[in-house]
Amino acid sequence: MLRCSILLAVSGIFLADALAAQEKGDAMKYVIAIHGGAGTIERAEMTPANEEAHRAGIEKALQTGYDILKKGGTSLDAVEAAIRTLEDNPLFNAGKGAVFTHEGTNELDASIMDGKSLKAGAVAGVEHIKNPISLARLVMEKSPHVLLAGAGAEAFGKKVGVTFVDQKYFYTDERWEALQKVKAGGGSAADKEKHGTVGAVALDQHGNLAAGTSTGGITNKEFGRIGDSPIIGAGTYANNRTCAVSCTGDGEYFIRAVVAHDVSALIAYKQLPVQKAAEEVIAKVGKLGGTGGLIAMDHNGHVAMPFNTSGMYRGTVDADGKITVAIYR
Repeated sequence: MLRCSILLAVSGIFLADALAAQEKGDAMKYVIAIHGGAGTIERAEMTPANEEAHRAGIEKALQTGYDILKKGGTSLDAVEAAIRTLEDNPLFNAGKGAVFTHEGTNELDASIMDGKSLKAGAVAGVEHIKNPISLARLVMEKSPHVLLAGAGAEAFGKKVGVTFVDQKYFYTDERWEALQKVKAGGGSAADKEKHGTVGAVALDQHGNLAAGTSTGGITNKEFGRIGDSPIIGAGTYANNRTCAVSCTGDGEYFIRAVVAHDVSALIAYKQLPVQKAAEEVIAKVGKLGGTGGLIAMDHNGHVAMPFNTSGMYRGTVDADGKITVAIYR
């Protein structure tokens, strides 16, 4: 009886602590942040209708992820679902709105990472996958690998039953015209055509972080070029001890600077706050000559969104359901 009484008393203490934490909101803290690409985004060049459409796309992604988190869903589920909405939106350079390669095809990359287990999955250079972020998650959960590419990734996709589409599904007039413009100029893609990668980071009610990124790459890319988006540690990283990160920008520079992991390392080794860590890493990218930005979230739900371009499509929704969306600097 004494042992039973002690156990009941201890259980009562834990229950009281849990209820007190819940009343303060500690046990219910969940946050999600989204980006839709960084680059030359000038207010003067954006029509009101186009701006509103981009804002609506970011808001839909945020609301989709938030609804999952609010119901007690995982950060992985929220990140995947939020990114899928952006992959299905032709305004963003991922999935339906992917840019064209030099050959006039679409090659898509995506990655996702679980901050709790440090498991990750990624795909690169896929041409017929409707939602690459979902295939990346299945690589993480249903295979012993981290990164699958090209025909092999699609063969795995058939095995696990993801949705395939004809290449025509990805076509949009805007992206096709951008390719013709770049090819006519005889040079590489203009800055405004380089970026448009989408990504999400989230913290769920269980205290777990996740990050994901999806992209169509850069207009006029050749030779099976792969950027940072499917590279764990460069374009995507998540660790419950530090932060979750998703990047957008000049992929070659983000790979060289190992951007996503570098943010985590500054938090782990120098105990920098997430805002300071993220700003330092973007500054490092700038010194190398690269442009872009990132979204990062620490294990307490604090969000940082630094970029060194004129704009970055971005937004957050907090545990109170307040949605904040921004585009310009």
